[in-house]
Amino acid sequence: MKGVATAYRRALRAQFTGRMLLLSATPLVLSLLLWGVVLWFGLQPLLDWLHGLFSEYDAFETSGNVLATLGLGMLKVVVVPLLAIALLLPLMIASSLLFMGVAAMPAIERHVGNRQYPKLEKKEGGSFVGSVAINLGSSAMFAVLWLFTLPLYAIPPLAWLVQASLWAWVTSRVMSYDALAAHASPAERQALMRTRRMPLLAIGLATGLAGALPGIAWMGGAVISIVLFPLLALLSLWLYIMIFLFAGLWFQYYCLEALEELRAEGVAQAV
Repeated sequence: MKGVATAYRRALRAQFTGRMLLLSATPLVLSLLLWGVVLWFGLQPLLDWLHGLFSEYDAFETSGNVLATLGLGMLKVVVVPLLAIALLLPLMIASSLLFMGVAAMPAIERHVGNRQYPKLEKKEGGSFVGSVAINLGSSAMFAVLWLFTLPLYAIPPLAWLVQASLWAWVTSRVMSYDALAAHASPAERQALMRTRRMPLLAIGLATGLAGALPGIAWMGGAVISIVLFPLLALLSLWLYIMIFLFAGLWFQYYCLEALEELRAEGVAQAV
């Protein structure tokens, strides 16, 4: 785990440099444009549809009784906005991760590789198409699993841990691929994913715990006022991008260091 701590310090130093902040602009603008349009045109229709669904199936009384049993009776007046948030949140996270992986991670890999590992051979084991495929597949699976864990919101600490575990899985899978795409061969990437599984999951879990915080703020926004909901949603997008930027740097430093060690071990064994 020493390599994890070293990569963390390097990522923390690089996070707030002008180059990295500028690099975060592309996925941030893409996310804001996408979700600004979605929330502007789709939020009220979604709320109306959910309200009609609840009214048709008499779900207001049922949900109110369940919340009262859990000691959360005060939330019954905002149950529809809370459900809308719970449905939109995984999609926002998935889209932010997708934009980060496709638009920013290649530049992060070039930046870290050229500055810290200029002698590390590039074997081009990944591709843009592969990155898009693994981002889309993993993000879709993340969103589905997130929806299945929605009942855990009744037990906030458990929900936070379960969702952080989902973050750990999706970020370790997606960002490890992107971090090694240019430098590692497919065999090297698979070897590192197998032998470094626990450190990679640990990095993903640490960023996942931080990634749950914007969701908490967003849920709180619906309780405070529905008017604040779109503003807090857009603020959450910015936080997601910054968290993913840091995670990308952390994975990048760790993966390239691990790749360098793997090749050194191969040379030593050959000798």
